[in-house]
Amino acid sequence: MTTTGKGPAGPGGGSSAPVDETIDGADEAVGGAAIGTALEEGPPPGERTDGDTHPSSPVGPTVIDPAAPTRTPEERLTSGPVMLGTIKRRVTLQLDGREVRVPEGATILDALHDEGTPAQADTPTLCWAPNMDPINACRVCVVEVEGSRALVPSCARKCEDGMEVRTDTEKVRHSRRMVLELLTSSVDMDRASADVQRWIREYEVDAARYGPPAPPAAAGERDRRHAGHHDAPDGATAATVQQPVKIDNELYVRDYSRCIMCYKCVNACGTDTQFTFAIAAAGRGFDARIATEFDVDLPDSACVYCGNCIGVCPTGALVSVREHELREADDWHPEEETVTTTICSFCGVGCNLELHVQQNEIVNVTSPSDHSVTHGHLCIKGRFGFQHVQNR
Repeated sequence: MTTTGKGPAGPGGGSSAPVDETIDGADEAVGGAAIGTALEEGPPPGERTDGDTHPSSPVGPTVIDPAAPTRTPEERLTSGPVMLGTIKRRVTLQLDGREVRVPEGATILDALHDEGTPAQADTPTLCWAPNMDPINACRVCVVEVEGSRALVPSCARKCEDGMEVRTDTEKVRHSRRMVLELLTSSVDMDRASADVQRWIREYEVDAARYGPPAPPAAAGERDRRHAGHHDAPDGATAATVQQPVKIDNELYVRDYSRCIMCYKCVNACGTDTQFTFAIAAAGRGFDARIATEFDVDLPDSACVYCGNCIGVCPTGALVSVREHELREADDWHPEEETVTTTICSFCGVGCNLELHVQQNEIVNVTSPSDHSVTHGHLCIKGRFGFQHVQNR
């Protein structure tokens, strides 16, 4: 008895293998017999059949189950395959004296969010986002780690077994206060998120002690500054990034008076999301700024107007044209805003949209960061293509 390949069995052609021969280390006798029996009972070669000529055979896991090595393939098939993610060991660390266990590879901020108290989970962040890689730019999430010379950014420092973390010491609070104070002294933070506004109050930030803000720069002045060359400050005013708003397209505006250089827009345009690389950081020191490649005008750049930079901006430096117009007209009512989740109708990908509605009008569109399709990011149609559904 032989098993057959492409062609008739026997000396005339086709491939054959003895039933009792072990192939690749596995005994094929049972499988070969089953196939051979099915072929013998089938119709003669060349005759039409009304169904599938391939014999039925057991389907499912065929490797030995390490948890139950004596189970047959049929028994394993009844329970079905078990899909497992990456298996990680857990590490133990101390959060303000309380022992917690987290998966290996988790950051300190992950531990604070997942295993920490409400106060620990409320660690301030500006450049961090759940759907982006850590950036380490803002340094307001710093914590103390036993044995570390300096404060460490909790958003990027991985947890280690036996690590002792302190999140609310005077050193930590002073560092966070200084970062927020320096930012608010040079950047207009009045349109930052509600959480940022709350942290500014809770850390008792006093930007006024740096003096009144310096006069704003003229249009394009900061873009033309030579990197690294600074005039000596007079000590009477606080240097700022104040400058006119840039409006050069119909979809969004850039108000860099509110930019804290968190780099989230750069990463969203680059390796985290869009891979367009239309924008990047330029300049150095206090003259650092967000610019297009080769410093061309935005419409002439590689920008595809997906608006993902808007979606991650924490301070309102990047907003839709509609939001900017309503704010300028003093007709912006966030306290009346409702958010409705729906599915984008432009294609079949299935992106979830969050429609932000004020006074029966869609003013912005976002996407949930934990959605399995979008991970918080959208294309130009999903973010800006909502005018056709407005009730007018």
